[in-house]
Amino acid sequence: MPSIGPLELILFLAVVLLLFGSTKLPKLAKSLGEASKEFKKGVAESDSPTASRPAADEKVTMTKAELDAMLAAEREAQARRDVPPAV
Repeated sequence: MPSIGPLELILFLAVVLLLFGSTKLPKLAKSLGEASKEFKKGVAESDSPTASRPAADEKVTMTKAELDAMLAAEREAQARRDVPPAV
């Protein structure tokens, strides 16, 4: 697979500059950096062993309506997975 050379990189940057304009590029770069930072933070939090589990002595309750809604959503998701793809 050929590598990206300096000419291709300059051409790519010129196209990006034309598409987004010089005023929006700093905003775009800043938002990409913030999104990357948030993603890494989320991954680090989900890797911790106690992030998604409630404490052992914490009691979790839900109403019958909440349970029914959760079960209905699970049945719908299962039905979608069981349907063969259209050809």
